Amino acid sequence: MVDHPLWGVEDLAAHMQLSEAAVRDALDVLAERALVQPRAQDTGGMRVVSPQAGLTMLLAQAEADIAQRQRQIEVARATISAIATEHDKVRRRDEIIRLEGSSAVRGRLMELAPAVQKECLTFTARAELTAEAIDAGRPLNQLLLERGVSIRNVYQESVRNDPTMFAFAKWMASKGGRSRTVPSVPMRLIIIDRRVAIIPIDPADSTRGALEIRSPGVIAALCILFEQVWDFATPFGESPKSDDRGLTPQEQALMRLLDAGHTDESAGRKIGLSARTVRRIVSELADRLGVESRFQAGAEAVRRGWL
Repeated sequence: MVDHPLWGVEDLAAHMQLSEAAVRDALDVLAERALVQPRAQDTGGMRVVSPQAGLTMLLAQAEADIAQRQRQIEVARATISAIATEHDKVRRRDEIIRLEGSSAVRGRLMELAPAVQKECLTFTARAELTAEAIDAGRPLNQLLLERGVSIRNVYQESVRNDPTMFAFAKWMASKGGRSRTVPSVPMRLIIIDRRVAIIPIDPADSTRGALEIRSPGVIAALCILFEQVWDFATPFGESPKSDDRGLTPQEQALMRLLDAGHTDESAGRKIGLSARTVRRIVSELADRLGVESRFQAGAEAVRRGWL
């Protein structure tokens, strides 16, 4: 039609070897898309609209259709996001509560105490057993023990030399509580009825506060850790047993720390001993190994299977 603007339906049908009906259907489609228009009334037939104008309009329509589809996709995406958000709100979560500072932890333990039914398990480092902390915790422990709650405490072995802690452990035993010691506790830990756990935000600084955890999976793992440490620990009132090489658990722990590169000070902090006490123990071990230097002590300890 562009090349032969005066051709009618018959001419187009003959040239393209189509039926006139097929040509008329094609012209209807072109008319719907505004690519052809009726000629003046006196001539009849259809004329071609400028291809540039007609196809530009067609392209604009296609772009409008794409834009509309894009808007529909964005609405669908927003709807999916809203549905996901609502689903996330009702999905069960393992709750974690952050308790800032030591006072917040003590306050929360007082709130939880009335709900304790059967058991309380704890790890406690010597640095946390100040006279003030013991006095503050005594009423809570007494309340639980009088209600028949089983309390098991694991302390650092170094507390055996602390008169205040020794008196507290004896008092706990008189009320039914049980205490054991290990050279070094993994971290500060309180487990209540195997459903709530309190662990420090920063294991190196318990004064920063704690996390209250209720995730069954996490609590199950912490209970396994506690039981393993408890089985290895020495009951309070009994002397730590030496192994077949004559090493106490504290001596074994100290040797492992020093072998790992800790200084006397850092090793002492790990097991609750002063640097002076660490040096005394190391000197005694060197005498037993029959060596004069720390380097020789390390080599001889490895040779004898102490490390």
